[in-house]
Amino acid sequence: MTPTRTDSRSRLLAASVALAASLAAGPLQASTGIAGLDYLGQQIIPSGFGFNGTTVGGLSGIDYQAASQRYLAISDDRSGLNPARYYALQLNLSQFVRSANPGNAGVSFTAVTTIARPDGSAFPLNQVDPESLRIHPGNGNLLWSNEGQRAAAGFQNPTVREMRPDGTYVRDFSVPGRYTPSGSTAGNVAGDRGIVNNLAFESLTVSTDGRTLYTATENALAQDGPVASVSNGSNSRILAFDLNTGAAQAEYVYPVSPVAIAPSPAGGFATNGLVELLAIAPGQFIAVERSFATGAATPGVGPGGQATGNTIRLFHVDVRGATDVSGLDSLAGQSFTAASKTLLLDLSDLRQADGSALALDNIEGITLGPVLPDGRQSLVLVSDNNFSGTQFTQFVALAITPVPEPGAGLLCLAGLGGLAWWRRQQLLSGRGL
Repeated sequence: MTPTRTDSRSRLLAASVALAASLAAGPLQASTGIAGLDYLGQQIIPSGFGFNGTTVGGLSGIDYQAASQRYLAISDDRSGLNPARYYALQLNLSQFVRSANPGNAGVSFTAVTTIARPDGSAFPLNQVDPESLRIHPGNGNLLWSNEGQRAAAGFQNPTVREMRPDGTYVRDFSVPGRYTPSGSTAGNVAGDRGIVNNLAFESLTVSTDGRTLYTATENALAQDGPVASVSNGSNSRILAFDLNTGAAQAEYVYPVSPVAIAPSPAGGFATNGLVELLAIAPGQFIAVERSFATGAATPGVGPGGQATGNTIRLFHVDVRGATDVSGLDSLAGQSFTAASKTLLLDLSDLRQADGSALALDNIEGITLGPVLPDGRQSLVLVSDNNFSGTQFTQFVALAITPVPEPGAGLLCLAGLGGLAWWRRQQLLSGRGL
């Protein structure tokens, strides 16, 4: 199903128009058939799968390179099993199937690259936590986020960096000091500041005009408010950088929803967070929220025959009317307008060909894939299996089905130039990879 390079060039703009028109038409609801994200199928890589002497897993960020018709995926292995790294792979979407046991014939890993520290050496154990990766639209380098750490083993600042395709260091982006962890390891004691452990820089995306890089915290900073729970949401921050200079720019509040399904028994571990962003128009994104609760009665069963506890929801996010809170070191007691968000799809609503529910692993990555032969734009998601034998590396393919309404054309055209430019740059940026 992979299109030729010439075919991709001719279809990209049409697909961009379709995507923007569908968003202009209103919320995408996969269950209504009016306009939606259609489930094409999945592929599953079992935990423990090996490639070139490494254990494949922890895939928490993914990006598509149209020129080479391949994907790049970053592993969040903290140099525990193998040095911190990213993979190149190919996905044949025509082999994705709507089945609980789809196999992995459509997934081919082609290369693995070690991510280097500024001095050129590999990261030692527990000195980095890679989470997301995007291709730089201007030079073909790779942009990646490191979540940082707030734990008894030590505090580490979250970072956003640029590296060459061979993994060597290029530069750091300027993360404001308010993100630096200080105080208690818990992050919920008066006076604590900065990221909360395992709830920091999960996201990364480049604006459709190629000028701005965005990251976001998974939940609120310690000084901004509580983390998400069954009873309350959390105010994450979306942080913008000038892609050229690396300087921090605006910040916006993203309202993370409460945990979707309560743990069982009550009181068990539960979390919900913003795990990825994908820019689709100026100031607009698709956001991935991943909710997990132990023992939660989520639909479907995984390869191990049990519920996964994961709920994955995609939202349309708009920051154009949100307050720039970059001047606020703390959100506590402040007045601001958060980004707006509208549910596009709850992946728990998706069904296999036999009518059974799609079981979801820990989905953390999302990218626009190739334009499909029918002209629709594909959307590909990947899960971080946490290198757990009870989880699985899951690739899910969706197709964007737009239904323009009267007047939607004028509304979407303003954002199309940037999205079309971005996709053209994706075609060109593969020269060095």
